[in-house]
Amino acid sequence: MPMFKTNSDRFDPYKTYKFLIKFEPGGDVVAGVSKCSALKRTTEVVKHREGGDPSTSRKSPGQTEFDGITLERGVTHDKQFQNWVSKVWNFGAGRGAEVSLKDFRRNLIIELMNEAGQVVLSYNLYRCWPSEFTALPDLDASTSAVAIQTLKIELEGWELDEGHPEPKEPKLDFAE
Repeated sequence: MPMFKTNSDRFDPYKTYKFLIKFEPGGDVVAGVSKCSALKRTTEVVKHREGGDPSTSRKSPGQTEFDGITLERGVTHDKQFQNWVSKVWNFGAGRGAEVSLKDFRRNLIIELMNEAGQVVLSYNLYRCWPSEFTALPDLDASTSAVAIQTLKIELEGWELDEGHPEPKEPKLDFAE
């Protein structure tokens, strides 16, 4: 007997190609994102030894670090990335106006969807800010590749949003 309730009709794991990235507040979709790196956290291992036990060490958790993520999207006229990066450091803004300390951090939401476009998992990313931005990639006249922008985002934590139960997957019935 399973310890958790699941969709008994689903046997396949979810795919990585259907997702949305949203800004909070408001839930505005970040336009055109084609790739998002993995969510990863690492907890430091603190080793210690008791004085009366010379042959082994004990381990306990230390500080937890949340790795930044990288978003990729094709270059367009959409200035969402550029505007956000400029809040962290706005070149030429003048003394005292280079950084927008009030709102350079934003929360993000990553929604993973099934093949039918239903949200199956959602992660909340907290206190995010852009640390690295590639506005234009290397340009090469001998290729026909899409120009891709990249934005590296630092964050202070993330968690699974438990408010998205596994959806009932649609069934198509065809009349014969």
